[in-house]
Amino acid sequence: MPKPSAASRPSLSVRIDLDAEDRIGPGKIQLLENIRECGSISAAGRAMEMSYKRAWDLVDEINRICRQAAVERQTGGKNGGGAVLTPFGLSLVARYRKIERDAATAVRKELDALRSDIGKPKRAAGR
Repeated sequence: MPKPSAASRPSLSVRIDLDAEDRIGPGKIQLLENIRECGSISAAGRAMEMSYKRAWDLVDEINRICRQAAVERQTGGKNGGGAVLTPFGLSLVARYRKIERDAATAVRKELDALRSDIGKPKRAAGR
């Protein structure tokens, strides 16, 4: 994530806790988006500077916690297979991004106020 400039608005990051142990957040959603774009779990992981094993483990975790497949592996073919998002996986990404947009819209004024407060110089004690 790029460093915000002094004039930029603070941003909101959304993590959805499904229960005490299982969560969906920006990293898992980005991995799903990369799988959609790359057509491969390993290529999606590389795009995030993530090991092949870590990418596979996260896909397995997503599929497990959602109790249905978000990603399906494809075998064979000209390039040796790949992976695609299922209709559920596409819906999961779209729903998460909508929640993220709605949350950001809801707190926009507060983020602007926070940026303003952070940008004000500190006053010396006792003055």
